Amino acid sequence: MKIGIPTETKVLEGRVGLTPDACAELVRAGHTVYLQQNAGCKSGYADNDYKRHGVQIVDAAEALYDKAELLIKVKEPYGDEISYLKEHHLLFCFLHLAANPALASQLKQIGLTVIAFETVVESNKLPILAPMSAVAGRVAAQVGAHLLYQPEGGRGVLLGGLAAAERGQVVILGAGVAGSHAAVMAAGMGAQITVFDRLPEKLESARAIGPNVTALYPYQSAIEAALQEADLLIGAVLIPGAKAPHIVSREMVKAMKERSVIIDISVDQGGCVETIHPTTYEQPTYVVEEVVHFGVTNMPGAVPRTATQALSAAILPYALQLTGKDWKKRPSLLGGINIQGGEIVHPALKEALD
Repeated sequence: MKIGIPTETKVLEGRVGLTPDACAELVRAGHTVYLQQNAGCKSGYADNDYKRHGVQIVDAAEALYDKAELLIKVKEPYGDEISYLKEHHLLFCFLHLAANPALASQLKQIGLTVIAFETVVESNKLPILAPMSAVAGRVAAQVGAHLLYQPEGGRGVLLGGLAAAERGQVVILGAGVAGSHAAVMAAGMGAQITVFDRLPEKLESARAIGPNVTALYPYQSAIEAALQEADLLIGAVLIPGAKAPHIVSREMVKAMKERSVIIDISVDQGGCVETIHPTTYEQPTYVVEEVVHFGVTNMPGAVPRTATQALSAAILPYALQLTGKDWKKRPSLLGGINIQGGEIVHPALKEALD
């Protein structure tokens, strides 16, 4: 099979679909791999690193799309990339179409097959999304700590505090992969953390992180009370393929402390905070109700070396499966199809866009 790896075009996105070593596995299996020139540079991989493994370098995106049957990229296509997609293509990347009906409509019109990383399910887990959720959770805690600095517009709080000073208060909505990693990072900083989730086993895991982590069922009154004391709110709510539900209303944001910080990891699925909207790393924050909001939709793109290595390892087994003729017999990949033959086929996505 002919496999294409284009350069990512999202603002300040540094990741690349596959590392040179992962590409080597595909070449070894008898496939032809094309890489757009300099696609791996921001992740620390030069074109020559790929060439050594038999990868062919292509100068322009349009030429790469013309050659490829399977396209492996990180973020959703937009701009000129959409015009390069053809009916025969198999697109494999993060898409989050529930929050992007315009893109869903464009992909339907093209008629190609689209498999979203975030809807590939294996043993009730999300194996491709998980490593990026872990990165996003850790980045959220680090970015939140930074945004609380007074020069960044924050409350001037050091999350861990110190002797004779209060600890910072962190509220995390969702104790899945992203939320738990955010809690681990914030706990390591010494903050006082309250994590909300519906599942008892996730609450147990969150509480086990450390003595400075409290894990609670998400009663609305409990969330409202916690937010009034919060310095940092991290949203990490996920329903695979569907839009994230609004857990935090504008009124709840209004009741938060002035110059506190909200980071909504679920913003690429619409966000769990009513006042959140997508931003980029060029202009990552804005202020609503005197609260700083961070809505970057590609948070792991800020640490592309780490993120690319983790993502590539998760992608490769499924990329190898997709190169086989019987890949549609694989339940994880079949269930991950979002769009095929001009129709939305994923149930949660179909419901979200109806």
